Amino acid sequence: MNLEEIMVYPGRNIYAHFPVVRTIVDLKEYVDIPTCNIKGFNEGLRSIVPGLKKHKCSKGYIGGFNERLNEGTYLAHVLEHTSLEIQQQLGYDVSFGKARYLEKETIYCVVFEYKDKTAAYESIKLAFDIINGLLNNKRIDVKDRLKKIRRLIRENALGPSTQAIVDEAKKRKIPVTRLGTESLIQLGYGKNQKRIQATITENTSCLAVDTACNKELTNQILTVKGIPVPKGKSVMTFEAAEDFIKDLGFPIAIKPYNGNQGKGVSLGINSLTEAKTAYSIARQYNDRVLVEEHISGKNYRVAVVGDKVVAVSQRIAAHVIGDGTHTIQELIKIENQNHLRGEGHEKPLTKIKIDPLMKTLLERKGLSLSYVPKTGQIIFLRENDNLSTGGIAIDATEEIHPDNIKIAIEAAKAIELDIAGIDIVAEDISKSIKDFRGAVIEVNASPGIRMHHYPSKGTARNVAKEIIEMLYPKGLESSIPIISITGTNGKTTTTRMLSNILEKKNLCVGMTTTGGVYIGNELLIKGDTTGPLSAQTVLMDKRVDVAVLETARGGIVNKGLAYDLADIGIITNIGDDHLGVDGINTKDEMANVKSLIAEAVKNEGFVILNADDQYTENIIERVKSHVFLFSMDYQNELLQNHIKEGKPCIYVREGKIYIYNGIQENEVMKVMDIPATYNGLLKYNTENALAAMAAAYVQGVEIGIIAEALKSFNSDEHTNPGRFNVFQINDFKVILDYGHNLDGIEKVATALSSVKENRLIGVIGTPGDRSDINILKVGELCGHYFDQVYVKEDKEKRGRKVGEVANILKKGCTVGGIVENNIEVELCEVKALEKAMAKAEKGDTIVVFYEQYDLLLQTIKSYTKHSEQLKSQVI
Repeated sequence: MNLEEIMVYPGRNIYAHFPVVRTIVDLKEYVDIPTCNIKGFNEGLRSIVPGLKKHKCSKGYIGGFNERLNEGTYLAHVLEHTSLEIQQQLGYDVSFGKARYLEKETIYCVVFEYKDKTAAYESIKLAFDIINGLLNNKRIDVKDRLKKIRRLIRENALGPSTQAIVDEAKKRKIPVTRLGTESLIQLGYGKNQKRIQATITENTSCLAVDTACNKELTNQILTVKGIPVPKGKSVMTFEAAEDFIKDLGFPIAIKPYNGNQGKGVSLGINSLTEAKTAYSIARQYNDRVLVEEHISGKNYRVAVVGDKVVAVSQRIAAHVIGDGTHTIQELIKIENQNHLRGEGHEKPLTKIKIDPLMKTLLERKGLSLSYVPKTGQIIFLRENDNLSTGGIAIDATEEIHPDNIKIAIEAAKAIELDIAGIDIVAEDISKSIKDFRGAVIEVNASPGIRMHHYPSKGTARNVAKEIIEMLYPKGLESSIPIISITGTNGKTTTTRMLSNILEKKNLCVGMTTTGGVYIGNELLIKGDTTGPLSAQTVLMDKRVDVAVLETARGGIVNKGLAYDLADIGIITNIGDDHLGVDGINTKDEMANVKSLIAEAVKNEGFVILNADDQYTENIIERVKSHVFLFSMDYQNELLQNHIKEGKPCIYVREGKIYIYNGIQENEVMKVMDIPATYNGLLKYNTENALAAMAAAYVQGVEIGIIAEALKSFNSDEHTNPGRFNVFQINDFKVILDYGHNLDGIEKVATALSSVKENRLIGVIGTPGDRSDINILKVGELCGHYFDQVYVKEDKEKRGRKVGEVANILKKGCTVGGIVENNIEVELCEVKALEKAMAKAEKGDTIVVFYEQYDLLLQTIKSYTKHSEQLKSQVI
């Protein structure tokens, strides 16, 4: 048994509208052996993963999967359930899964949902190892593996502050994208995006953060503002500290110059001996050390978001309470068993760590870890009150005095922080620190909000919600319009036509196509960019007003969608291209894949479908949003029913294009006025124009602007490169077209055969990942339509041997009726075109179904230039 592939789908995909993992597993000799026939397997599995006994499976009741094991199920099914159960043991509520035969007799596809990517990835590996271990009499240490997985989850998880903001954003349906593997998060898309990392936002200046980290500078600024702060000074040597202490007097506090989370902080120091020890501790974090007067009282953290105080917590340092029986060390161990305490920031509270700083503090108090405190005796284990060192927090939001609220807001403004954690020491936060002794001891950039969300006592305060509302006040958009376009043919032209229309509205369009990623008129990335990574490039760009995304089959099948929901989804048509690839073997299955674009549209959005396509009626049943049909045939039954129901559509009637908005019909333009249709000859470009017009109309573009844009849309190397680009060379034509499947080639050949002057010459090829029968049919079609054929091959063989595809195409051409003398095999497509041009006669039309557009374009231009030079020499 082999684990062949693990693929993570973080967004909507062909298996589910939530994140899943797809695993490809080769069962090999176990493909037909049920579990009940594998000696000791069921018993071993139940002992290692006892939770499987509760799984319902398809039976629908607890114990259903256990019954399946007894009856005899197959290993792919076991892998599915074991992966789910391991995730459940890790604390994730997951239940969706399925296992399906894929190909080559022994290979299965196992799909299951996940909540955490690391947990899912490691769970499938552990599940496989458990099963493989049982088959090979090798016991897996599941407990140890789970421990390692939990550690990996902690290492890869977002911090609690970032996670809280992400959760709140999702409640508001704000798109969330994690950038990289750290805690940098993009909220929203395009021009409406905002970025955060923990509680630092894109509006938080580096200068403000640096100022907050410089505690001495912060105190100087706050002093100027009239805000009470402790007296202090930064020093580089203990001698300098000693001199300042003589003037300051005890008690004092010593801390690193720019520390955080209370690291290296010593408070309540009452002697030079203690000061020297504290100085040494602080120097471990920074060469510069801050010596301050110690302000006695309770420690409060005031959360300021924008110009509001949104939460206040009293922080209490890590401590244990004696019971008269256990030592301090034992009491720490008992407290760390509290289910609310975890490693780092994984839980509301952090486990208390024993370290030299704690031992030093206890020694100062004349205690040790072996001391047994009396019943009720409180032993403080830290001098700082941070949750990260084991402290707790009690909500005090309702208690804070109005003066202290103003002081906290003024302190944040003074440092110019949009989000700040203001640390105030006071005997009572309900009394003004102007009238009663107290001070602002720190202003923190990127303050943790865990203490406010999960107080040990008191009301939880949703600081994350306040942060989201500051970033996205009511009425402010977080996303941009997203238009996703798929189909077997016409995707690229439709995408370009639509982008052209939207640009006429002075919108910055982010566009992905088979030709590259464009932001406005700038080509950002060249190449076939129709997958989710390219879509993310557009959605991450702050210049983009609207995203128009060509979304190809490969990306949908293998990676899912880059966005959650689109505003408009377009399916141009469903053909038989790419069948036999990625487990998609029939047109019905292909329609199922493409339907994801229609399903992943907002309820108030529109799905634009081809009424002339046989699969549209079935796709409509899966759509939850509005449907906008387009058709070349006004009498189309589906279209007519749509019109009777008062639903919008666009169609051609008597050579003119009309939009019906559900109430009335509006003429848009004549088909012949669209240059890309070649006077109506290219019917498929008329279809593409209809789809683009429909999307633009839905997006609010005026009919006049739509018509104007399409009148200027030429199918040339500048506007629509690679799509029926016509080049007049001497007395013959060369056409470059991306026709790479049966339907695309047939539409081009059919159109040209009706208007050819002399011979129709084809330079043909097809990708190697198509089936033999598909390649043969392409050859047969070309043999039927073309008078002369040059058979070439793609440079990228896609698993085929050199000459293999060409031989099948040649055979197909002869089946199509062309005589063998009119077929020439030239594997290099550049040389094939050169030969065709060299032998071209007056009135010939050469059509090249290309692989490398730029090379062929260069070849045509070189040939044209050479021809013109020869002409000038003759003259």
